[in-house]
Amino acid sequence: MHRIAFDRRGFLGAAVASLVPLCARARSAEGWVVPEEFLPRPVLFAEPQEVGAIIVDPDYFALYHATTPLSGMQYSVGVGRGNLYQSGVFTVGAKREWPSWTPTKAMIARDPDRYARYAKGMPGGPDNPLGSRALYLFDDQGRDTYLRIHGTPEPWTIGTAVSNGCVRLVNDHIEQLYDEVELGAPVVLLPRESA
Repeated sequence: MHRIAFDRRGFLGAAVASLVPLCARARSAEGWVVPEEFLPRPVLFAEPQEVGAIIVDPDYFALYHATTPLSGMQYSVGVGRGNLYQSGVFTVGAKREWPSWTPTKAMIARDPDRYARYAKGMPGGPDNPLGSRALYLFDDQGRDTYLRIHGTPEPWTIGTAVSNGCVRLVNDHIEQLYDEVELGAPVVLLPRESA
């Protein structure tokens, strides 16, 4: 198991250094404009992090990827709604481009009108709920948890608690992160402090 020291109050040691060279007018999902405050940006950490680690802070709708012990990138995310968000320590056990998607049995039970028609799965593509890329989170026993860090065909949901438990990014941003993350990378989904 990977252990990552993390203290919300001391995590960000400096303000945003500068914006990544992504245009604020970058378009996703049929012309939706990604607001400038949701663009990826470099950050400095107040305490060392494991290089390659991913840390998700659901209270700030932020995902941090450590590229050095004291610096990394911040991405804006959407997270699980209500009690569907699951905190914990995980590992990236698989990566997929244009992944297929099958709702879990729990999702179908919660909302059969919406999900039952996909019980046999949905192929990857622009309308797939997992978007263009997905990182599959495994537990410390090497089992798939069915939690994902993935893209979305609904980028306007970034910055909200809306998903069935997974962490979602704008497709352009998950593609950037996907290329930087290695299999076996540690992932920490911090607990919620706010209800």
